[in-house]
Amino acid sequence: MASTEMQSQADLEFVTFCVGGQSYSIDIARIKEIRRWAPVTPLPHAPIGVLGVMNLRGSVIPIYDLAARLGLPGTPDNPRNVIVVAMHGGQTIGLLVESVSKILSVSRDLIQSTPDMRSDTVRQSITGLITLDEGMTRVIDLAAVVHEQAMAVA
Repeated sequence: MASTEMQSQADLEFVTFCVGGQSYSIDIARIKEIRRWAPVTPLPHAPIGVLGVMNLRGSVIPIYDLAARLGLPGTPDNPRNVIVVAMHGGQTIGLLVESVSKILSVSRDLIQSTPDMRSDTVRQSITGLITLDEGMTRVIDLAAVVHEQAMAVA
């Protein structure tokens, strides 16, 4: 059993979801919950990709359109959209995505480095790639997506 325990310690788990028709993922340890889409309260002069705020059980949290934050066209209105509630730096945030796909358990050595795309935005936002049977999923660096520096489009 010791080898099984060692193997499970080497595995990482990710929640995968669809954004802009593409597969992305975040470390499951960062995810608090997944909620149905609900309207948000817009804020004036909000940065690109910040939809507004939402009341989550008495706490006001910012809601980011993940597609817009990644430089893709904004997520179209659809009642099937979901909010991935995640933790970043002690703050709870919400990420609007088209749908949640599945939970992946992968060995750390199967996460490939992001190729040099000559784009700081890509390098900062995507920390790795995981090959799947149906393609690839990009591993998101939540800090880069949330911070405004990541929005500098080259």
